Amino acid sequence: MDTEGSDTSPTPTATQPGWLAHWPEQLTRVPYWAFQRQDVYAAEQERIFRGPAWHYLCLEADTPEPGDWRTTFVGDASVVVTRNAKGEIRAFENRCSHRGALICLDEKGKGNKGFSCVYHAWTYDLEGTLTGVAFQKGVKGKGGMAPDFKLSDHGPRKLRVATLHGLVFGTFTHDGPQLDDYLGDEITSRIARVLEGRKPVVLARYTQALPNNWKLYVENVKDSYHASILHLFFTTFELNRLSQKGAIIVDESGGHHVSYSAIDRKERTAGKEYAQQNIRSESQYRLADPSLLSGFEEFGDDVTLQILTVFPTFVLQQIQNCVAIRQLAPRGVNESDLHWTILGFETDTPEQRLARLKQANLVGPAGFISMEDGCVGGFVQRGIAGALDKSAVIEMGGDMAQSSESRVTEASIRGFRKAWRTHMGIANPTQAAP
Repeated sequence: MDTEGSDTSPTPTATQPGWLAHWPEQLTRVPYWAFQRQDVYAAEQERIFRGPAWHYLCLEADTPEPGDWRTTFVGDASVVVTRNAKGEIRAFENRCSHRGALICLDEKGKGNKGFSCVYHAWTYDLEGTLTGVAFQKGVKGKGGMAPDFKLSDHGPRKLRVATLHGLVFGTFTHDGPQLDDYLGDEITSRIARVLEGRKPVVLARYTQALPNNWKLYVENVKDSYHASILHLFFTTFELNRLSQKGAIIVDESGGHHVSYSAIDRKERTAGKEYAQQNIRSESQYRLADPSLLSGFEEFGDDVTLQILTVFPTFVLQQIQNCVAIRQLAPRGVNESDLHWTILGFETDTPEQRLARLKQANLVGPAGFISMEDGCVGGFVQRGIAGALDKSAVIEMGGDMAQSSESRVTEASIRGFRKAWRTHMGIANPTQAAP
């Protein structure tokens, strides 16, 4: 489908893409063409993924020893994460500075002292610095590179790296905010709640192909309003209902959020609110093995669900005792890949490990809960294909992006749009004090 020129945007200039002039002033409207235009997608890659945002790369545990490495991504860019001879974590673009081929073809490796591009054998050290060019001086005095060619003038882009509670983050911008400042105290403390003081163990990894623009999945994760409507498993087994105790946290930038719900030991959810709205909240289905939902007290706060996002594409989930990282990769205007990492911890008992493995069935491409999320973004992408002149309505719970004691709100989606606008260079409306 050709979306270029299908709205009334003026001709783009070198400094002002045409679509910017047609972006709504309010946070409660998002034009559907924003999920379908190649020029919007290209601008996101430049301003967000190669801009000042921090991006989850991998776990520290993925490169435990010097010489270990793992490939990952930041937006469209393939990235290599290494641990150098001093034990320091480094990251650089997985792109040979000669002809652009991937430097690392495998997903991970151990014990490397450096890398060699398979195409022409240009070599790099564990920092991503170019260390050698095959036949740089030619053969028998003929050919080769020019005499003034310097290895130090060439090499893939390097990322600035920071770690937090076993997570590795990176950014292509070397003069932007520090990771702690980017996240803020509240988001940092919520990450600490799940990961601090514990060494993660990877129980499973899998990748899910999503037939939709990357922003539709991010909005879905931030949408607490849909969770107990779309996901019948949540309400049937009373894992998450909007009538439970809980809240939404939206940080000052708008881009990071936490949604959580907790057991109310004084009041059992009867589900009458769902019945009054004619919303499906019960089903005839029962678990053949009810021990799937038998967990253990892990955090001491009765919170059974916490979904945390870091702008733009990182998710840390705790659903019962199922702890997982979701890493989203844009793969074009209409496609994305969602990479799941299911975690246990070194201190788990055998019984706790079994509980985590059973509850891993709640999530992933065929998870009892998240299965619907894998297709609903595609429903939206298909639904908006012929509606380039229309917009999404994001008014539930008001028109601003701020924390709320109610989860019947789209405040965190508006927060994502606030942060997206900031990174894309679009002015935000003034937000009233909470």
